[in-house]
Amino acid sequence: VPSVLMDLKGDLSGLAQPGEVKDFILSRSEKIGVEYEPMGLPVELMSISDEKGVRLKATVSEFGPVLISQILDLNDTQRGVIALVFQYCDTHHLPLLDLKDLKRVLQFINNEGKDQIKNEFGQVSAASVNTIMRKIIELEQQGGDKFFGERSFEVDDFVRIEDGKGVISIIRLTDIQSKPKLFSTFMLSLLSEIYETFPELGDADKPKLCLFIDEAHLVFSNASKDLLEKIEAIIKLIRSKGVGVYFCTQTPTDVPDSVLGQLGLKVQHALRAFTAKDRKAITKTAENYPISPFYDTAEVLTSMGIGEALITALNEKGIPTPLAHTLVRAPITRMDILSPSEIEDVISKSNLIAKYNVNLDRESAFEILNQKMEQVEKEQEKSVLPGPKPRTRTRTVEDESLLEELSKNTMVRQIGRTIFRELTRGILGSFSRKR
Repeated sequence: VPSVLMDLKGDLSGLAQPGEVKDFILSRSEKIGVEYEPMGLPVELMSISDEKGVRLKATVSEFGPVLISQILDLNDTQRGVIALVFQYCDTHHLPLLDLKDLKRVLQFINNEGKDQIKNEFGQVSAASVNTIMRKIIELEQQGGDKFFGERSFEVDDFVRIEDGKGVISIIRLTDIQSKPKLFSTFMLSLLSEIYETFPELGDADKPKLCLFIDEAHLVFSNASKDLLEKIEAIIKLIRSKGVGVYFCTQTPTDVPDSVLGQLGLKVQHALRAFTAKDRKAITKTAENYPISPFYDTAEVLTSMGIGEALITALNEKGIPTPLAHTLVRAPITRMDILSPSEIEDVISKSNLIAKYNVNLDRESAFEILNQKMEQVEKEQEKSVLPGPKPRTRTRTVEDESLLEELSKNTMVRQIGRTIFRELTRGILGSFSRKR
């Protein structure tokens, strides 16, 4: 089964290399009754930042106004501004590819295009626009400028089989542990894209794709209420697409109850109690599992050793199976990181590098608006008539008095401003139609 793994520590890259034969591994394999055959698995290294690997990106347009608003944690008024931006860009054919485009359109509606926006959509609050700009800058500082752009990743490239084995796509996230907003942005983008792209499969014999989200608390700890609701909704619906989602974390309490209740398979390794708070957490964890006549769940949780786990799943009728104290099979791959040379070797064999690791910056909202305003300035310069040639005679007092009187006349000044404004609108409108 093809899988996608979030690697925040760097140690999951070892899946590409065979494991080492050790006594404790052989002993465990004997107990389970399986033969230990170390081997490397087909792996694709990917990145959403500066880490080496296949570059994963998405455009602002693909996110849409709802997701962008949720990621930026905007209020209702600010969401309305974002919806307006997307509507304006759709109407005037301004592609929103990266955060640079989004910022440029916000600047436009707050400055040069203020009158045009007011005529089309009504008054837009400058304070709301400025707040959105600050939140975009915050996202950029967490690496969002590297994630948004082209070429967009196609989720079908996650679903690949090599030599009868599902390819493991390892997304290297070691440099974004301190950037939860970028991590949440990527996760929501990935789940949404998979849900919208994959067809309905119903009750399949095995998953089409499995997602393993390591350090899941990073997704939930800083997520807004709207973001949590979006994640919960996708988790509920994505199973019918043949997709399994696994949240990996230190304790189940890191995952909100609303999400935890949607998970059918639960694998719980040992927990240690060093404080009163730890003991309360263990008691709460034990209550998340089916009551077992064979185990004192809370006691087993603290007494399990390495490689042991409590497991419960859903049976054919969708009912949770009895809790089972299990000895887990030892990994057949390396349980450590790859060396820099091994990472280079994996990347050099990738078929996706040539497709995605290219810098694309085609004409979008940023360039189009800049060109439009430059053209407007040129047209304004052309429209200014040259002044009269200097005369040899000296201007009389009467001439000066007439000029002063005209310059002070309110109606004359108003007519001048009206002509200038209408000329500018006409130019902007003509360029919009041409685009």
